[in-house]
Amino acid sequence: MVYPVKLITIEDKERLAEQYKNQILYEVKSEIYGCVIKLLTGDRWVKEKWEENFYFSSQNLRSHGRLYVVEDEKEGKSQVYYDPQSKTAFLLNFDYYGWIKSLALSVAGDILEDEHDIYSVHGACLDVDGRGVCIVGSSGAGKTTHTYGLLRDKKVRVVSDDWFYARIFDEEVMAYSSEKNFYIRADLAKIWPEFTWLVEHAEFDSLGRAVVDLRWVIGKGRILPVTTLKMLIVLKRDPSDPEIVRRLSADEALSILEANGYFNPHLLVRNEFKRRLRNRFFRELLKMVEAYQVNTVKSPEETQSHIRSLLGLK
Repeated sequence: MVYPVKLITIEDKERLAEQYKNQILYEVKSEIYGCVIKLLTGDRWVKEKWEENFYFSSQNLRSHGRLYVVEDEKEGKSQVYYDPQSKTAFLLNFDYYGWIKSLALSVAGDILEDEHDIYSVHGACLDVDGRGVCIVGSSGAGKTTHTYGLLRDKKVRVVSDDWFYARIFDEEVMAYSSEKNFYIRADLAKIWPEFTWLVEHAEFDSLGRAVVDLRWVIGKGRILPVTTLKMLIVLKRDPSDPEIVRRLSADEALSILEANGYFNPHLLVRNEFKRRLRNRFFRELLKMVEAYQVNTVKSPEETQSHIRSLLGLK
């Protein structure tokens, strides 16, 4: 886990809400795949990034979950307190917006998982000629690099570059977008010059990240709300393994996902009940998609050629 998460009771939640109430200057409700998630913070920068990132929700709607983003000198480093009963998270001392938005998606995912049989996938989701492709992997494996590399091709459309929700209907797995805009790194154009204009017009924070509207460079028609998953690609970076592309059986793919926490370090609740839910979902998903592992030790262009070959792109 990139930061500690402590589960708390609803009584603890009420105490913390009272403790931090004087910090709250802004309250913003946003819609995350049918869930209304409320941001409560005193940080104007966080509020503005949130509003750029997520779809607006009417302030008259009741919130399903809440995120307090506040400061507490006594806590020191970043800390999350989460009440699973009221779906309320307290994010203390967070200066990286990427974690804030991921935790908002995780709160929504907790609601959807428990009540609607809809599951979070921490990965990119692309559409190639009507076939949904999911790309997952550990930090540093190249998920973002190769997602944007594929988006250079006009045949490729995007549902999400980081997190999406999935639901199984009969023999199909539907993947749904989660965010209005995307979160990119400042070095994107160094790898793929095709995104230079986007990088030049983005407003980056001190950590070299920015919320951007990809429609500026790839067009509205290549941003999709939903696709049908047909392929899962697991990226890894292992110089000791000479094999670049390997087809995975459903059992092999499930073992890799389980061993790596489903490649999602932002899941708020990790207990046996949740493990069974997630295991059942991914087991069913893997019966319906092709699964491959791609080793990204070669240059980005060389690895892209292998991934494009899997996707039938010339």
